[in-house]
Amino acid sequence: MSDEVLIRAEHVSKKYCRSLKRSLWYGVRDVGSALVPWSGRPPSDASRMDLPELRRDEFMAVKDVSFDLRRGECLGLIGHNGAGKSTLLQILNGLIPPDGGRITARGRVAALIELNAGFNPVLTGRENIYNEAALLGFTQAETNAKFDRIVDFSEIGDFLEMPVQNYSSGMRVRLGFAVAAQMEPDILLIDEVLAVGDVAFRFKCLNAIGELMKSAAVIFVSHTMPQIFRLCNELIVLNHGAATYQGTNISEGVAQYLSLFQQSPQTVTGSGEVTVSRVRTAAGADEAALGETLRVPFGSAMTLTATLEARDGIKEGRVQFLIWNAEMLPVMDVMGDELAGFPVEFPESGAIEVTAVIPCVELNGGKYTMSVIASSRDYSRTFCRYDNAAYIQVDAETASGAHLLTVADWQLANVGSQAS
Repeated sequence: MSDEVLIRAEHVSKKYCRSLKRSLWYGVRDVGSALVPWSGRPPSDASRMDLPELRRDEFMAVKDVSFDLRRGECLGLIGHNGAGKSTLLQILNGLIPPDGGRITARGRVAALIELNAGFNPVLTGRENIYNEAALLGFTQAETNAKFDRIVDFSEIGDFLEMPVQNYSSGMRVRLGFAVAAQMEPDILLIDEVLAVGDVAFRFKCLNAIGELMKSAAVIFVSHTMPQIFRLCNELIVLNHGAATYQGTNISEGVAQYLSLFQQSPQTVTGSGEVTVSRVRTAAGADEAALGETLRVPFGSAMTLTATLEARDGIKEGRVQFLIWNAEMLPVMDVMGDELAGFPVEFPESGAIEVTAVIPCVELNGGKYTMSVIASSRDYSRTFCRYDNAAYIQVDAETASGAHLLTVADWQLANVGSQAS
């Protein structure tokens, strides 16, 4: 990792206006003020460090953001939709000027901000490769030398002579990323475009970004936290334009990002032949009822209980508890001994209570939701699926991005020299 700073942002701010009419009027006034020194209004100076003054219907899309990014580093930008991530990338790429602060960049900049950015839809893939390379400052001879590698990486050789307007969104991403990666820019800006590609190509892109980081600085915007953990060594969490977290503890930053979102509402689906009337979770002396949050220390035992009642002649079924993380990815399926839903028999009248005891909770620190699922013995029908029936807050201080934390028995041995 180099000490050379390739991109520096100093107190960068950008404001927008919610009203189109006022925005046009403000623009006319600002241009007039800049051209007429005696107008009484100081000229706009994007290099000043104080926050720009807000007028009626204006708001801060980016507010006082600063960072240094060196060769070999990857900065992750995360936040809710409308937090200012794309606006900041557009400022860094020179597409729009800041209203306050300063951007300093060194070297060639490649940006994947929008799927169609830089592509001429009526030109072929081959012609767009040369156009994109020219925008990055490469000569035709340099592009010729890298052309075959670009085509191989994009995996669209059979469609190279077809107009880009006929490409799927995934094919456009493949082509755009292939040009940006193979042209070896000094600074690479990526805005969520990898979410469009298939799984195999996403892995290929992530590996390529890892290779690029040896000689480039990368700014990566994503709503996919595993990608953030894999690539980034620094993180900025944006909330309404302001950086609410900035640092190298990726786990802490992701936790703050996920805390910005409200709890999902409870939903019940399925055939309705089984109903869940009560849910209870417990850890030690702490208990929580249906829809409440249970705090669970890492490594402690946890008890999950559900009360179910069947109707319409349902005599038997299976019950399981499914635990989801904040990104709605299943991280724990609580089953019976046969690695299937726990088999139950329903009485002709009345309810049953099902309890599962997890002896050691090894989930990473964070907030989880629990679903109660009742199905037929052969899984052909789902009688009831009660999502977000309970919320679980696991307390664990760790810098890991994994879902499961396991404490193993470690051994250390001195094996001497390994020279052959």
